[in-house]
Amino acid sequence: MIPSRTERLSGWGRYPVAECRVYRPEKVSELAEVIASPADGGVIARGLGRAYGDAALNEGGAVVSHLRLDRMLAWDDAAGVLECEGGVALGDVADALLPRGWFLPVVPGTRHVTVGGAIAADVHGKNHHRDGTFGRWVDEISLLTPGLGPLRCSRDAEPDAFRATLGGMGLTGAIVRAKLRLMRVESAFVAVDTLPLRDLDDALGRFADADAHRYSVAWIDALAAGKALGRGVLMQADHAPSSAVPGDPFARPKRGARRLPFGLPAGALNRVTVGVFNRLYRAAHRARTGALEPLERWMWPLDAVADWNRMYGRRGFVQYQLVVPPDRTDALRAILERAARSGQASFLAVLKRFGPAGEGLLSFPMEGWTLALDFPAAPAVIAMLREMDRIVADAGGRVYLAKDAVMDAATFAAMYPAADAFRAVRRELDPAGVLTSSLARRVGLA
Repeated sequence: MIPSRTERLSGWGRYPVAECRVYRPEKVSELAEVIASPADGGVIARGLGRAYGDAALNEGGAVVSHLRLDRMLAWDDAAGVLECEGGVALGDVADALLPRGWFLPVVPGTRHVTVGGAIAADVHGKNHHRDGTFGRWVDEISLLTPGLGPLRCSRDAEPDAFRATLGGMGLTGAIVRAKLRLMRVESAFVAVDTLPLRDLDDALGRFADADAHRYSVAWIDALAAGKALGRGVLMQADHAPSSAVPGDPFARPKRGARRLPFGLPAGALNRVTVGVFNRLYRAAHRARTGALEPLERWMWPLDAVADWNRMYGRRGFVQYQLVVPPDRTDALRAILERAARSGQASFLAVLKRFGPAGEGLLSFPMEGWTLALDFPAAPAVIAMLREMDRIVADAGGRVYLAKDAVMDAATFAAMYPAADAFRAVRRELDPAGVLTSSLARRVGLA
């Protein structure tokens, strides 16, 4: 067995914290050794640690890092198909292929997510209404499973395993390799329209027009209440044609993130400081049309501050992302009202429109409205999130497992009706329950 080291780990939200034995294999054969002979407590894969809650934690058990299994293996420039190991970061794919005119069709809000993590969470972007989830662009996955060993799955071969792995939170097998389809782009820029939003009704109405654009996302002022509830800024974007870009269409700005060298004191993000930020943000986003912005800077704005997760201090924070059906805007309104009433200032509040659900049995997106909010990790906040869970479940919606740190097993069962089908596939792939995580135990998947 390769050596391991016991470490205290957390997700990106720095809450909760778990003590885990960490393995860092450098070869697939070493990864297979960990999967085949795990120590007590089972094992879960971990990439760059950007799941917010406990999806890549395994309290008292093992975590196996994929970061040394990060090779790009083959590239077909005619078809735009990349084969790579699961530990390759999405940002590294962009670095390699955007200058050649290719980009990933679906990316989450940060470049620091591995391909394996993107598949395991079936991540979505600002274009779900047009392009679905990350999994829609995956043609084949190579898994290391505890029960069946190495397994290649796709829509044609082992389709049940394929569907369970998309959004399966790493519980079907270690994602060793994947084949991805990329899309052609004419430049490394997007053309962005910006529209101020008066309130929630204005926001929801504007999204109907935004569907004409590839990317649509709204920032919401989560402190606004009453008639101003839901005010914010809608941003719509499309890939810019080369003819619209002066100079080299693939010129990219130098990348250099600022760092937050230490955690802010508890309470530094409060109604006053967040209120000031919100006013400045609105002022900086006046109405404009067709403004050229570097593609990666627009896709991954939070990456400009390398350690922004320290803003909530040592106790960390919870990012709560929900989706409710298109006709349940009353639930969306209730969540925003509850957040505004709580006095817990959410630094980040993002509203998007999802298109139809994809293939993954446990994939988060479903047709409707999705809202993401940040809150400090505190007992009162946890209690509030349980209230919100009930509102979302009653509305027929669900909460994103890749960000969750609170949901209980009963709520999960209500939100994810395909969970039993997932468990049936999992029993085939991992009959002894070797693959497990703190999240899996909390929501009743292990």
